[in-house]
Amino acid sequence: MSTRQQPDRDFAVDVVKQLRDADFQALWAGGCVRDLVLGHDPSDYDVATTATPEEVRSVFGKKRTVPVGASFGVMLVLGPDGVEPIEVATFRREGEYLDGRRPESVEYCTLEEDAHRRDFTINGMFFDPLTETIHDYVGGEEDLKRRVLRCIGDPEDRLAEDKLRMLRAVRFATRFGFDVESSTAEAIKQHVAEITVVSVERIAQELLKMLAHDNRRQAVQLSETLGLWPVILPELPLPAMDSNERRDLMSLLQQLVVPTPELVLVILGRHLSKSGIGEFARRLKLSNEQRQRMAWLREHLSDLQEPQKLSLHRLKRLLSSEYRHDLLELTRANELILEGSMRAYEFCDHYLKSTPLEVLSPEPLLTGDDFIQAGMKPGKEFKTLLEAVIVAQLDEKIHSTDDAWQLVKELQGGP
Repeated sequence: MSTRQQPDRDFAVDVVKQLRDADFQALWAGGCVRDLVLGHDPSDYDVATTATPEEVRSVFGKKRTVPVGASFGVMLVLGPDGVEPIEVATFRREGEYLDGRRPESVEYCTLEEDAHRRDFTINGMFFDPLTETIHDYVGGEEDLKRRVLRCIGDPEDRLAEDKLRMLRAVRFATRFGFDVESSTAEAIKQHVAEITVVSVERIAQELLKMLAHDNRRQAVQLSETLGLWPVILPELPLPAMDSNERRDLMSLLQQLVVPTPELVLVILGRHLSKSGIGEFARRLKLSNEQRQRMAWLREHLSDLQEPQKLSLHRLKRLLSSEYRHDLLELTRANELILEGSMRAYEFCDHYLKSTPLEVLSPEPLLTGDDFIQAGMKPGKEFKTLLEAVIVAQLDEKIHSTDDAWQLVKELQGGP
Protein backbone atom coordinates (compact mmCIF):
# COMPACT_ATOMS: atom_id res chain seq x y z
CA MET A 1 0.00 0.00 0.00
CA SER A 2 1.28 3.48 -0.87
CA THR A 3 2.22 5.88 1.93
CA ARG A 4 -0.53 8.21 0.69
CA GLN A 5 -3.20 5.56 1.16
CA GLN A 6 -2.04 4.29 4.57
CA PRO A 7 -3.56 7.23 6.55
CA ASP A 8 -6.89 6.66 4.77
CA ARG A 9 -6.85 3.00 5.75
CA ASP A 10 -5.84 3.80 9.33
CA PHE A 11 -8.73 6.25 9.62
CA ALA A 12 -11.16 3.69 8.16
CA VAL A 13 -10.02 1.18 10.79
CA ASP A 14 -10.42 3.80 13.52
CA VAL A 15 -14.00 4.60 12.43
CA VAL A 16 -14.93 0.93 12.74
CA LYS A 17 -13.18 0.66 16.09
CA GLN A 18 -14.94 3.71 17.56
CA LEU A 19 -18.35 2.39 16.49
CA ARG A 20 -17.53 -1.03 17.95
CA ASP A 21 -16.41 0.58 21.22
CA ALA A 22 -19.83 2.26 21.34
CA ASP A 23 -21.47 -1.20 21.05
CA PHE A 24 -22.51 -0.93 17.39
CA GLN A 25 -21.75 -3.44 14.65
CA ALA A 26 -19.54 -1.88 11.98
CA LEU A 27 -17.75 -3.24 8.90
CA TRP A 28 -16.16 -2.01 5.71
CA ALA A 29 -18.57 -2.39 2.81
CA GLY A 30 -18.83 -2.42 -0.97
CA GLY A 31 -16.08 -1.48 -3.39
CA CYS A 32 -13.25 -1.31 -0.88
CA VAL A 33 -13.91 -4.95 0.09
CA ARG A 34 -13.97 -5.98 -3.56
CA ASP A 35 -10.64 -4.25 -4.14
CA LEU A 36 -9.07 -5.85 -1.07
CA VAL A 37 -10.13 -9.33 -2.21
CA LEU A 38 -8.64 -8.60 -5.64
CA GLY A 39 -5.39 -7.50 -4.01
CA HIS A 40 -5.79 -3.84 -4.94
CA ASP A 41 -5.41 -0.79 -2.71
CA PRO A 42 -8.89 0.72 -2.23
CA SER A 43 -9.25 4.30 -3.45
CA ASP A 44 -11.73 4.99 -0.63
CA TYR A 45 -13.53 3.25 2.21
CA ASP A 46 -17.20 2.94 3.14
CA VAL A 47 -18.48 1.71 6.50
CA ALA A 48 -21.81 -0.02 7.15
CA THR A 49 -23.15 -0.12 10.69
CA THR A 50 -26.12 -0.78 12.96
CA ALA A 51 -25.80 2.80 14.26
CA THR A 52 -28.43 5.24 13.01
CA PRO A 53 -27.29 8.62 11.63
CA GLU A 54 -28.09 10.26 14.97
CA GLU A 55 -26.03 7.62 16.79
CA VAL A 56 -23.14 8.05 14.35
CA ARG A 57 -23.19 11.75 15.13
CA SER A 58 -23.20 11.04 18.86
CA VAL A 59 -20.11 8.82 18.48
CA PHE A 60 -18.02 11.21 16.36
CA GLY A 61 -19.46 14.57 17.34
CA LYS A 62 -21.36 17.23 15.44
CA LYS A 63 -18.23 18.96 14.08
CA ARG A 64 -16.89 15.77 12.53
CA THR A 65 -20.09 14.57 10.84
CA VAL A 66 -22.01 15.80 7.81
CA PRO A 67 -25.51 14.46 6.98
CA VAL A 68 -25.01 13.84 3.24
CA GLY A 69 -27.95 11.43 3.10
CA ALA A 70 -29.37 11.18 6.57
CA SER A 71 -32.84 10.25 5.26
CA PHE A 72 -31.18 7.23 3.62
CA GLY A 73 -29.05 6.47 6.66
CA VAL A 74 -25.79 8.01 5.40
CA MET A 75 -23.42 10.28 7.33
CA LEU A 76 -20.00 11.57 6.31
CA VAL A 77 -17.36 11.29 9.03
CA LEU A 78 -14.50 13.75 8.68
CA GLY A 79 -10.95 12.66 9.43
CA PRO A 80 -7.66 14.44 10.11
CA ASP A 81 -6.28 16.93 7.58
CA GLY A 82 -5.23 15.24 4.37
CA VAL A 83 -7.34 12.14 4.99
CA GLU A 84 -10.42 11.36 2.92
CA PRO A 85 -13.75 11.47 4.80
CA ILE A 86 -15.68 8.22 5.11
CA GLU A 87 -19.32 7.51 4.35
CA VAL A 88 -20.95 5.67 7.23
CA ALA A 89 -24.29 4.09 6.29
CA THR A 90 -26.80 2.32 8.48
CA PHE A 91 -27.72 -1.22 7.39
CA ARG A 92 -30.88 -0.75 5.37
CA ARG A 93 -33.38 -2.31 3.02
CA GLU A 94 -35.07 -0.14 0.46
CA GLY A 95 -38.67 0.34 -0.63
CA GLU A 96 -39.94 0.51 -4.20
CA TYR A 97 -38.01 2.43 -6.87
CA LEU A 98 -40.95 4.06 -8.63
CA ASP A 99 -38.78 6.36 -10.75
CA GLY A 100 -35.97 3.89 -11.52
CA ARG A 101 -33.49 6.08 -9.66
CA ARG A 102 -34.12 6.19 -5.91
CA PRO A 103 -36.18 4.27 -3.33
CA GLU A 104 -39.40 5.73 -1.99
CA SER A 105 -38.43 4.68 1.53
CA VAL A 106 -35.75 2.90 3.56
CA GLU A 107 -35.92 0.73 6.67
CA TYR A 108 -33.05 -0.20 8.94
CA CYS A 109 -32.27 -3.91 8.88
CA THR A 110 -29.67 -6.63 9.42
CA LEU A 111 -26.27 -7.00 7.76
CA GLU A 112 -27.50 -9.82 5.51
CA GLU A 113 -30.56 -7.87 4.40
CA ASP A 114 -28.33 -4.90 3.59
CA ALA A 115 -26.16 -7.12 1.39
CA HIS A 116 -29.14 -8.21 -0.68
CA ARG A 117 -30.24 -4.66 -1.59
CA ARG A 118 -26.88 -3.89 -3.27
CA ASP A 119 -26.23 -3.98 -7.03
CA PHE A 120 -23.66 -6.68 -7.94
CA THR A 121 -22.31 -9.61 -5.97
CA ILE A 122 -18.74 -8.30 -6.19
CA ASN A 123 -19.91 -5.09 -4.46
CA GLY A 124 -22.06 -6.86 -1.85
CA MET A 125 -19.40 -8.12 0.57
CA PHE A 126 -18.33 -6.81 4.00
CA PHE A 127 -14.94 -6.90 5.72
CA ASP A 128 -14.06 -6.70 9.39
CA PRO A 129 -10.70 -4.88 9.56
CA LEU A 130 -10.25 -5.73 13.23
CA THR A 131 -10.47 -9.51 12.76
CA GLU A 132 -9.68 -9.49 9.02
CA THR A 133 -12.69 -11.61 8.12
CA ILE A 134 -15.04 -11.36 5.14
CA HIS A 135 -18.82 -11.55 5.41
CA ASP A 136 -20.28 -12.67 2.08
CA TYR A 137 -23.99 -13.46 1.79
CA VAL A 138 -24.27 -13.07 -1.99
CA GLY A 139 -21.45 -15.13 -3.52
CA GLY A 140 -19.19 -12.20 -4.27
CA GLU A 141 -15.93 -14.02 -3.48
CA GLU A 142 -16.82 -16.88 -5.81
CA ASP A 143 -17.78 -14.48 -8.61
CA LEU A 144 -14.47 -12.65 -8.20
CA LYS A 145 -12.66 -15.97 -8.61
CA ARG A 146 -14.75 -16.82 -11.65
CA ARG A 147 -14.28 -13.29 -13.02
CA VAL A 148 -18.01 -12.80 -13.46
CA LEU A 149 -20.17 -9.74 -12.94
CA ARG A 150 -23.61 -10.77 -11.69
CA CYS A 151 -26.57 -8.90 -10.22
CA ILE A 152 -27.54 -9.82 -6.68
CA GLY A 153 -30.75 -11.82 -6.80
CA ASP A 154 -33.07 -11.26 -9.75
CA PRO A 155 -31.35 -8.95 -12.28
CA GLU A 156 -34.74 -7.66 -13.42
CA ASP A 157 -35.38 -6.38 -9.90
CA ARG A 158 -31.91 -4.88 -9.45
CA LEU A 159 -32.02 -3.03 -12.77
CA ALA A 160 -35.58 -1.84 -12.18
CA GLU A 161 -34.44 -0.26 -8.92
CA ASP A 162 -31.77 1.87 -10.58
CA LYS A 163 -31.49 1.95 -14.36
CA LEU A 164 -27.97 3.35 -14.17
CA ARG A 165 -26.84 -0.08 -12.99
CA MET A 166 -26.92 -1.14 -16.64
CA LEU A 167 -24.08 1.24 -17.43
CA ARG A 168 -22.31 0.51 -14.15
CA ALA A 169 -22.31 -3.16 -15.16
CA VAL A 170 -20.31 -2.24 -18.26
CA ARG A 171 -17.88 -0.12 -16.25
CA PHE A 172 -17.21 -2.75 -13.60
CA ALA A 173 -17.00 -5.67 -16.03
CA THR A 174 -14.52 -3.95 -18.34
CA ARG A 175 -12.53 -2.38 -15.52
CA PHE A 176 -11.75 -5.81 -14.09
CA GLY A 177 -11.88 -7.81 -17.32
CA PHE A 178 -14.93 -9.81 -16.18
CA ASP A 179 -17.70 -11.45 -18.20
CA VAL A 180 -21.26 -10.26 -17.61
CA GLU A 181 -23.29 -13.23 -16.35
CA SER A 182 -25.87 -14.33 -18.94
CA SER A 183 -29.10 -13.47 -17.07
CA THR A 184 -27.67 -10.08 -16.09
CA ALA A 185 -26.65 -9.40 -19.71
CA GLU A 186 -30.04 -10.46 -21.01
CA ALA A 187 -31.85 -8.22 -18.53
CA ILE A 188 -29.75 -5.26 -19.66
CA LYS A 189 -30.54 -5.95 -23.33
CA GLN A 190 -34.25 -6.12 -22.54
CA HIS A 191 -34.31 -2.82 -20.66
CA VAL A 192 -31.72 -0.58 -22.38
CA ALA A 193 -34.33 1.94 -23.52
CA GLU A 194 -35.30 2.58 -19.90
CA ILE A 195 -31.93 4.10 -19.01
CA THR A 196 -33.23 7.40 -20.36
CA VAL A 197 -35.12 7.94 -17.09
CA VAL A 198 -31.71 8.48 -15.47
CA SER A 199 -30.42 12.04 -15.46
CA VAL A 200 -27.94 12.95 -18.17
CA GLU A 201 -25.49 14.04 -15.48
CA ARG A 202 -25.40 10.58 -13.87
CA ILE A 203 -25.03 8.87 -17.24
CA ALA A 204 -22.20 11.23 -18.21
CA GLN A 205 -20.44 10.59 -14.90
CA GLU A 206 -20.40 6.83 -15.50
CA LEU A 207 -19.43 7.32 -19.13
CA LEU A 208 -16.45 9.54 -18.31
CA LYS A 209 -15.19 7.02 -15.75
CA MET A 210 -15.37 4.25 -18.37
CA LEU A 211 -13.55 6.26 -21.01
CA ALA A 212 -10.81 7.37 -18.62
CA HIS A 213 -9.89 3.74 -17.86
CA ASP A 214 -7.26 1.73 -19.74
CA ASN A 215 -9.95 -0.72 -20.87
CA ARG A 216 -12.00 1.98 -22.63
CA ARG A 217 -12.03 0.01 -25.90
CA GLN A 218 -13.64 -2.98 -24.19
CA ALA A 219 -16.14 -0.64 -22.50
CA VAL A 220 -17.20 0.80 -25.84
CA GLN A 221 -17.51 -2.64 -27.38
CA LEU A 222 -19.48 -4.11 -24.47
CA SER A 223 -21.80 -1.07 -24.48
CA GLU A 224 -22.52 -1.83 -28.12
CA THR A 225 -23.00 -5.56 -27.52
CA LEU A 226 -25.54 -4.91 -24.76
CA GLY A 227 -27.37 -2.29 -26.84
CA LEU A 228 -26.55 0.64 -24.55
CA TRP A 229 -24.37 2.67 -26.91
CA PRO A 230 -26.99 3.93 -29.38
CA VAL A 231 -29.31 4.82 -26.50
CA ILE A 232 -26.87 6.87 -24.42
CA LEU A 233 -24.77 8.24 -27.30
CA PRO A 234 -26.90 8.44 -30.45
CA GLU A 235 -24.55 11.12 -31.85
CA LEU A 236 -21.74 8.57 -32.13
CA PRO A 237 -23.06 5.88 -34.52
CA LEU A 238 -20.24 3.35 -34.31
CA PRO A 239 -22.14 0.57 -36.13
CA ALA A 240 -22.29 2.79 -39.23
CA MET A 241 -18.50 2.68 -39.63
CA ASP A 242 -16.89 0.43 -42.23
CA SER A 243 -14.70 -2.37 -40.91
CA ASN A 244 -11.37 -0.62 -41.57
CA GLU A 245 -12.45 2.62 -39.94
CA ARG A 246 -13.78 0.75 -36.95
CA ARG A 247 -10.61 -1.32 -36.61
CA ASP A 248 -8.44 1.83 -36.67
CA LEU A 249 -10.68 3.55 -34.12
CA MET A 250 -10.56 0.64 -31.69
CA SER A 251 -6.78 0.38 -32.09
CA LEU A 252 -6.48 4.08 -31.32
CA LEU A 253 -8.59 3.76 -28.18
CA GLN A 254 -6.38 0.91 -27.03
CA GLN A 255 -3.16 2.77 -27.81
CA LEU A 256 -4.00 5.88 -25.79
CA VAL A 257 -2.17 6.21 -22.47
CA VAL A 258 -3.91 8.25 -19.74
CA PRO A 259 -6.02 10.46 -22.02
CA THR A 260 -8.71 12.68 -20.61
CA PRO A 261 -12.22 11.28 -21.21
CA GLU A 262 -12.95 14.47 -23.17
CA LEU A 263 -10.29 13.50 -25.72
CA VAL A 264 -11.81 10.03 -26.04
CA LEU A 265 -15.24 11.55 -26.68
CA VAL A 266 -13.81 13.82 -29.37
CA ILE A 267 -12.06 10.88 -31.04
CA LEU A 268 -15.29 8.87 -30.99
CA GLY A 269 -17.16 11.87 -32.38
CA ARG A 270 -14.60 13.14 -34.87
CA HIS A 271 -17.17 12.95 -37.65
CA LEU A 272 -18.98 15.78 -35.85
CA SER A 273 -18.17 19.41 -36.61
CA LYS A 274 -16.82 21.72 -33.93
CA SER A 275 -20.35 23.05 -33.38
CA GLY A 276 -21.67 19.46 -33.38
CA ILE A 277 -19.18 18.53 -30.67
CA GLY A 278 -20.33 21.58 -28.70
CA GLU A 279 -23.98 20.56 -28.93
CA PHE A 280 -23.06 17.00 -27.92
CA ALA A 281 -21.11 18.23 -24.87
CA ARG A 282 -24.00 20.51 -23.86
CA ARG A 283 -26.46 17.64 -24.09
CA LEU A 284 -24.28 15.66 -21.68
CA LYS A 285 -24.29 18.76 -19.45
CA LEU A 286 -20.52 18.77 -19.21
CA SER A 287 -18.81 21.69 -17.48
CA ASN A 288 -17.70 24.78 -19.38
CA GLU A 289 -14.09 23.71 -19.03
CA GLN A 290 -14.85 20.25 -20.44
CA ARG A 291 -16.74 21.78 -23.36
CA GLN A 292 -13.89 24.19 -24.09
CA ARG A 293 -11.41 21.32 -24.06
CA MET A 294 -13.54 19.29 -26.45
CA ALA A 295 -14.06 22.23 -28.82
CA TRP A 296 -10.34 23.01 -28.91
CA LEU A 297 -9.38 19.39 -29.46
CA ARG A 298 -11.93 18.99 -32.25
CA GLU A 299 -10.56 22.10 -33.98
CA HIS A 300 -6.95 20.92 -33.78
CA LEU A 301 -7.28 17.13 -34.06
CA SER A 302 -4.89 16.81 -37.03
CA ASP A 303 -2.72 19.87 -36.53
CA LEU A 304 0.37 18.05 -35.24
CA GLN A 305 0.62 15.42 -37.97
CA GLU A 306 3.59 17.26 -39.50
CA PRO A 307 4.67 19.77 -36.84
CA GLN A 308 8.02 20.46 -38.50
CA LYS A 309 6.16 22.10 -41.38
CA LEU A 310 4.16 24.47 -39.19
CA SER A 311 4.99 28.14 -38.82
CA LEU A 312 6.52 28.96 -35.46
CA HIS A 313 3.48 30.90 -34.31
CA ARG A 314 1.12 27.98 -35.00
CA LEU A 315 3.45 25.45 -33.39
CA LYS A 316 3.97 27.59 -30.30
CA ARG A 317 0.27 28.25 -29.86
CA LEU A 318 -0.54 24.56 -30.06
CA LEU A 319 2.24 23.54 -27.68
CA SER A 320 1.52 26.28 -25.15
CA SER A 321 -2.18 25.40 -24.89
CA GLU A 322 -3.38 23.98 -21.59
CA TYR A 323 -4.83 21.10 -23.64
CA ARG A 324 -1.60 20.22 -25.44
CA HIS A 325 -1.06 17.00 -23.50
CA ASP A 326 -4.20 15.49 -25.02
CA LEU A 327 -3.19 16.59 -28.52
CA LEU A 328 0.31 15.17 -28.07
CA GLU A 329 -1.09 11.89 -26.76
CA LEU A 330 -3.37 11.63 -29.78
CA THR A 331 -0.44 12.39 -32.10
CA ARG A 332 1.71 9.71 -30.45
CA ALA A 333 -1.01 7.06 -30.60
CA ASN A 334 -1.96 7.85 -34.20
CA GLU A 335 1.65 7.63 -35.35
CA LEU A 336 2.22 4.28 -33.71
CA ILE A 337 -0.84 2.82 -35.40
CA LEU A 338 -0.31 4.29 -38.86
CA GLU A 339 3.48 4.41 -39.13
CA GLY A 340 4.96 2.45 -36.26
CA SER A 341 7.09 5.47 -35.31
CA MET A 342 6.73 8.63 -33.23
CA ARG A 343 8.57 11.22 -35.32
CA ALA A 344 5.97 13.98 -34.98
CA TYR A 345 5.50 13.33 -31.26
CA GLU A 346 9.26 13.24 -30.63
CA PHE A 347 9.72 16.48 -32.59
CA CYS A 348 7.14 18.22 -30.39
CA ASP A 349 8.50 16.67 -27.22
CA HIS A 350 12.02 17.82 -28.06
CA TYR A 351 10.78 21.30 -28.96
CA LEU A 352 8.94 21.62 -25.65
CA LYS A 353 11.93 20.48 -23.63
CA SER A 354 14.38 22.73 -25.46
CA THR A 355 12.25 25.88 -25.66
CA PRO A 356 12.07 28.19 -22.63
CA LEU A 357 8.59 29.27 -21.54
CA GLU A 358 9.38 32.92 -22.31
CA VAL A 359 10.03 31.88 -25.93
CA LEU A 360 7.15 29.42 -26.21
CA SER A 361 4.60 31.81 -24.71
CA PRO A 362 6.18 35.26 -24.33
CA GLU A 363 4.62 38.30 -22.74
CA PRO A 364 3.12 40.45 -25.53
CA LEU A 365 5.29 43.28 -26.76
CA LEU A 366 2.24 45.55 -27.11
CA THR A 367 -1.27 45.62 -25.65
CA GLY A 368 -4.47 47.50 -26.30
CA ASP A 369 -3.60 49.84 -23.43
CA ASP A 370 -0.37 50.76 -25.24
CA PHE A 371 -2.40 51.67 -28.32
CA ILE A 372 -4.76 53.86 -26.28
CA GLN A 373 -1.86 55.64 -24.56
CA ALA A 374 -0.43 56.33 -28.01
CA GLY A 375 -3.65 58.12 -28.93
CA MET A 376 -5.17 55.42 -31.09
CA LYS A 377 -8.95 54.99 -31.00
CA PRO A 378 -10.27 51.55 -29.97
CA GLY A 379 -11.88 49.60 -32.80
CA LYS A 380 -11.61 46.59 -35.07
CA GLU A 381 -8.12 47.69 -36.10
CA PHE A 382 -6.88 47.00 -32.58
CA LYS A 383 -7.50 43.27 -32.89
CA THR A 384 -5.94 43.07 -36.36
CA LEU A 385 -2.82 44.97 -35.34
CA LEU A 386 -2.36 43.11 -32.05
CA GLU A 387 -2.69 39.75 -33.82
CA ALA A 388 -0.10 40.79 -36.40
CA VAL A 389 2.31 41.84 -33.65
CA ILE A 390 1.82 38.62 -31.69
CA VAL A 391 2.29 36.46 -34.80
CA ALA A 392 5.50 38.30 -35.73
CA GLN A 393 6.75 37.95 -32.15
CA LEU A 394 6.03 34.22 -32.04
CA ASP A 395 7.65 33.80 -35.46
CA GLU A 396 10.71 35.53 -33.94
CA LYS A 397 10.68 38.24 -36.59
CA ILE A 398 10.47 41.02 -34.00
CA HIS A 399 12.07 41.04 -30.57
CA SER A 400 11.45 44.37 -28.88
CA THR A 401 8.78 47.00 -28.26
CA ASP A 402 10.50 49.25 -30.83
CA ASP A 403 10.27 46.42 -33.40
CA ALA A 404 6.58 46.05 -32.59
CA TRP A 405 5.82 49.75 -33.02
CA GLN A 406 7.70 49.79 -36.30
CA LEU A 407 5.55 46.88 -37.54
CA VAL A 408 2.39 48.73 -36.49
CA LYS A 409 3.47 51.80 -38.43
CA GLU A 410 4.18 49.72 -41.51
CA LEU A 411 0.79 48.03 -41.29
CA GLN A 412 -0.86 51.43 -41.03
CA GLY A 413 0.93 52.57 -44.15
CA GLY A 414 3.53 54.66 -42.45
CA PRO A 415 7.28 54.92 -43.23
